[in-house]
Amino acid sequence: MLAAAQLWLPFQEFVFMRRALLGGLMLACSTAPLGVFLILRRMSLIGDAVAHGILPGAALGFWFAGLSLPALTLGGLGAGLSMAGLAAWITRRTGLREDASLAAIYPISLAAGVLILGMAGKRLDLLHLLFGSALAVDGPTLTGMLWVSAASLAAMALIYRPLLLDTLDPLFLQTVSRLGPLAHGVFLTLVVLNLVIGFQAIGALMVVGLMMLPAAASRFWSRRLPMLIGVAALLGCLSVWLGLLLSFYLSLPSGPAIVLVAGASYLLSVVFGPVHGLLRRPPLLTSQ
Repeated sequence: MLAAAQLWLPFQEFVFMRRALLGGLMLACSTAPLGVFLILRRMSLIGDAVAHGILPGAALGFWFAGLSLPALTLGGLGAGLSMAGLAAWITRRTGLREDASLAAIYPISLAAGVLILGMAGKRLDLLHLLFGSALAVDGPTLTGMLWVSAASLAAMALIYRPLLLDTLDPLFLQTVSRLGPLAHGVFLTLVVLNLVIGFQAIGALMVVGLMMLPAAASRFWSRRLPMLIGVAALLGCLSVWLGLLLSFYLSLPSGPAIVLVAGASYLLSVVFGPVHGLLRRPPLLTSQ
C-alpha cells in the first residue's frame, strides 16, 4: 500500500512535480507520431541533428533576453528551420542525401552555439540548454508546451494521409496529388517545434531520446501504424512518469532519468517484443 502511494505522492504534494508531469506527458504524446514517422521515413538521426541545430538560435535568444520562453523558442525555431531548409537546398542542388547534409551542418551549428554562449560570458548555462530540467518547468513554459503539443497533434491529424502516402509510396502520391512536399515541410516544422519546446524542459540532447526511443521500441510490439503511434505515446508517458519518480527519490537529473527509463523500455522491447523480439524469433535451422 505504501509503495503504491509513493508512485503518486510527489505529484500530489509538489506543484513543480505536477507541472513537470503534465508537460512531459503532453510532450510524449506529441512527439510519438513524429518519432514513428521519422523511423518509417528512415530519418531517425535527423532529430538529433536538428536538436543540435537549434542551439545557435537558442543561444542568441538567451544572450539577448536570458531564460525567456519567447526568445528561446523563436531563436531555436528560426535556427532549426534554417538548418533544415539549408540541408534540403543542398540536397536539391547537389544530390547529396538529406541526412548527410544535416550530418555535415549540425556540428557547425553546435560549435556556433557554444561559441555564442562563450562570447556572452555565460558558459555555465550551456548545461541548461543541453540537458534542461523538467523540475524547473514554470507556468509560461508549461503553457507553451501544452499549446505546441495540441497544435502538433492537430497538424499531424491534418497531414496524416498525405504524409503516410509520401512515406510508403511517394511516386503514387506525386501522380494523384501535390501535397507531398507540403506535408513533408509541415512535418519537419513540427519536428523542430517540438524539439524547441522540449529542450526547455529536458534539454536539447535529451528531448531527442523521448522522441525516438519510444518510437523505436513500438516497432517490436505491432505492425500497424495507429498501434505503433499509440504504443510509442504510452511508452513515452510511462518514461516521463517513472523518470520523474526516479529523479525525485534518488536525487537524479530529471532529463537523463526520463531518457534512461525510455532506453530501458526499448531494451525490454528488443528482448520481449512479439514482433521480431529476440525471444520471439523462430530458432535457426541447423544441419544434423
